[in-house]
Amino acid sequence: MISVEGLTVEFGGNPLFDDITYVINKKDRIALVGKNGAGKSTMLKIIAGLQSPTSGSVNMPKDLTIGYLPQQMKLADSRTVMNEAEQAFSHIFELQSRIERMNEELSVRTDYESEEYHELIERVSNATEQLSLIGAASYQAEIEKTLTGLGFLRSDFDRPTSEFSGGWRMRIELAKLLLQRPDVLLLDEPTNHLDIESIQWLENFLSTRANAVVLVSHDRAFIDNVTTRTIEISLGRIYDYQVNYSKYVILRQERLEQQIRAFENQQKQIQDTEAFIERFRYKATKSVQVQSRIKQLEKIERVEIDEVDNSRLNLKFPPAPRSGDYPIIAEGVGKSYGEHIVFSGADFILKRGEKVAFVGKNGEGKSTLVKCIMGEIPYTGTLKLGHNVKIGYFAQNQAQLLNEELTVFDTIDKVAVGDIRTKIRDILGAFMFGGEASDKKVKVLSGGEKTRLAMIRLLLEPVNLLILDEPTNHLDMRTKDVLKQAIADFNGTVILVSHDREFLDGLVTKVYEFGNQCVREHLGGIYDFLQRKKMDSLHELEVKAVKDEVKSKAAVEERSVTGNKLTYEERKELARQIKKMEKSVVAVEEEIKSLEALIAEVESKLSTVEGAADVSLYEEHGRLKKELDNAMWQWAEQSESLEKIKNKN
Repeated sequence: MISVEGLTVEFGGNPLFDDITYVINKKDRIALVGKNGAGKSTMLKIIAGLQSPTSGSVNMPKDLTIGYLPQQMKLADSRTVMNEAEQAFSHIFELQSRIERMNEELSVRTDYESEEYHELIERVSNATEQLSLIGAASYQAEIEKTLTGLGFLRSDFDRPTSEFSGGWRMRIELAKLLLQRPDVLLLDEPTNHLDIESIQWLENFLSTRANAVVLVSHDRAFIDNVTTRTIEISLGRIYDYQVNYSKYVILRQERLEQQIRAFENQQKQIQDTEAFIERFRYKATKSVQVQSRIKQLEKIERVEIDEVDNSRLNLKFPPAPRSGDYPIIAEGVGKSYGEHIVFSGADFILKRGEKVAFVGKNGEGKSTLVKCIMGEIPYTGTLKLGHNVKIGYFAQNQAQLLNEELTVFDTIDKVAVGDIRTKIRDILGAFMFGGEASDKKVKVLSGGEKTRLAMIRLLLEPVNLLILDEPTNHLDMRTKDVLKQAIADFNGTVILVSHDREFLDGLVTKVYEFGNQCVREHLGGIYDFLQRKKMDSLHELEVKAVKDEVKSKAAVEERSVTGNKLTYEERKELARQIKKMEKSVVAVEEEIKSLEALIAEVESKLSTVEGAADVSLYEEHGRLKKELDNAMWQWAEQSESLEKIKNKN
């Protein structure tokens, strides 16, 4: 589908990518992984056509559609949430307008027998059929399902987008992309602005309903659940694994160990051969064997060990000054804005050394309670900070608050005071900003590098209560692991506001759930909490099922009293319609199977070097893809109609 060939990208003479080649196939679920600054976001931009490589090319069919979600974007504020989401179906509105114009033309023309009149009727008929095939009748329902899945309430649909935060507006853009159903989805950190429930909904959507997906995410659980292929970018090269992230980590380690063993064995063989040559080089009786060994040595294909990026963040929080036994005591804490209650009646006590998580949907008050603890906003109830409590706070938007015109060194130098100023270079080096990297301007840093820079502030002064609001956004896997270990080793108290299940796992011993204007305490880790939540929802489903069963029984009893509504003739006609519709559905299913086989055949040709250069194959692939989409729409429509007819019986 998409062929990347000989891709090279250089910045200031330094190569970011060096002669990279790979293929993105239909239904691929690819995770792009690598450390911050390795070029993951750059790769997505090049595929999306927003950035040009130094050399090489990205080949794809002309009719291939690409949906790209960047980490940050400028968003319009002129529409409501629903109106903005409807932009995903602009092609439907254009088609409807065209049909209206043609119908208006038909109503005023009187040349009923002319060829042009009949051609116009044909065009109207074709356009109407096309409108039916692309699901014009159901797009509104699709929008509602997608928006609610991403956390919006129905009451939000008519609100202007300007009333929402940047994170929520990113969700609107994500909804638009998902609704467009592009052939390839390029997602750069899509989970950064989503809560746990929305992430789980997105996982399900991408796994079951999306076409090809290429994503960059540092949420390990998310990419494990979504992707089936992992491409690692390291030191300008790529390593392609046909497995998810967890399996990739194992396979990568195995590959390196095999390479090391093969290298060591070969080195021993080379040393033995060289020793033989050196020993018998000047003996005439051994000249034939010596020459043979020399030729053998020349023919040896040298085993190379893949270069590994061993640069590592060295993070350790300063020892926490001793605080009182209970750093935070909250009694009946609440916060409201006018008539809107965010939460109320929050009661909890944090013990010294506890590590807890604040979880829940966006807008339920997690960051608001943090601001109450910080004393930044007024609240109701009582909130007491214990003896000698010193708070270190990492805000969700901390990285965005940095002055982009300053260098990395100057950014830290401006906030450092006292003896710590003599250790700025050492601290920067520990955070992988050593040497020339400390002279980089903030504006050229990646999202993860900015987050690391913002986190350095926490190390400038010893604290005993760490409050971290989404600290893992933009951090790569290895840096997240280092941060997780640093928090685990920290001897103070920690409050973590995060949606990253993998990060919270094994780190927190208590979870505070925000929702329905309440704050509920759950003992245990994050997966204990999620398991209980799933059980709760299953219980709710069981209750609903019992209610539905009662309703069904009541309906049957009512029918038995009133008699059957359908006559024998009506039933006979209905059975005939059902049989006809079933045949039609089976025929479409066979057509879908046939088209999928043809597409798979073309894609196997495209995966070869010769095929990737054949433009006609791309055109053929695009044509078959359109036919398949139409067949899928037809199948969906006919299946729905069949179900409706069966329900009448």
